[in-house]
Amino acid sequence: MNQQRSRGSRPSLPSPSTGTLGVAVAVVALLLGFLILRDVRASSTTNGAVPTSAAPTPGEGSIDPSVTSTTLPLDVNGFKIQVANASGIAGSAGVMTGNLQDQGYKVLPAKNVAAGTAKRKTTGVFYLAGCEAAAQKMAGVLGGTVEVAVMPVPVPLEDGTLGDACILILLGTDLSGKPLPSVGTDAGGAATTTVPPAG
Repeated sequence: MNQQRSRGSRPSLPSPSTGTLGVAVAVVALLLGFLILRDVRASSTTNGAVPTSAAPTPGEGSIDPSVTSTTLPLDVNGFKIQVANASGIAGSAGVMTGNLQDQGYKVLPAKNVAAGTAKRKTTGVFYLAGCEAAAQKMAGVLGGTVEVAVMPVPVPLEDGTLGDACILILLGTDLSGKPLPSVGTDAGGAATTTVPPAG
């Protein structure tokens, strides 16, 4: 007797069990996840990030005496300043605005005080709530005897508004036309900023 094989049917190959295949896929996924996580951690520390466990706590560590630090008078990017001319000397608020901008402060365009405001002999630094410390430091930047006080109401500006500034400098005759203490003048009278040497 001849047995005829049906055409089109082939002998079937043994197939792996579903359980074995699932375990193999899980092991490969776990291994890939571990390698990716390790690479991410390695790249974050080589890009300058300090792991939280390595961050120094206050009072620990030592200071290298050969390293000098430079401290800005205050965070020049944390607030905006409005300078207004209360001296009666034309253009003096614009000069002060430029001097402060040269030092990196965010200063709005200069304004004049409201009509009828008395001329000031002494420069005043006035602040909104939350800017008290910045106003004190700004008074130190201006040098001399500067009055520091809460912002008057209404704001004594020609347009009556501070915009988004939180400090108002009412420039008096004491500092009108004078450079900031950290700014000198060259032989031609132009303001020059002293820049410390890099190192």
